[in-house]
Amino acid sequence: MLLTVALALEYESQCLMAEHRLASGLSESEVHAFVDRLISFAEPVELFFRWRPQLHDPGDELVLEAAINGRATAIVTFNEKDFRQARTSFDIEVLRPGEILRRLKP
Repeated sequence: MLLTVALALEYESQCLMAEHRLASGLSESEVHAFVDRLISFAEPVELFFRWRPQLHDPGDELVLEAAINGRATAIVTFNEKDFRQARTSFDIEVLRPGEILRRLKP
């Protein structure tokens, strides 16, 4: 997993939203612990070039920007249609989580 500072802050912001905390059943401190752990698994990506704007959703822009700067070969998401530009302009595959799991199985 690739992560820029901006994307990490976006993840934290989204996870701390009341509706998401309610759905997950996590307290604010548990959300912070979750996000910290998520960040610890990620490979940090330094932005050499800002690729925004390319997509319609600013949150998606952060994902695409991390993928391009981190030289990712794929973006894994349920939101395939919003990342069509990644495929056509940057030759980055857009895969659903189930597809990546099938590819990872021996």
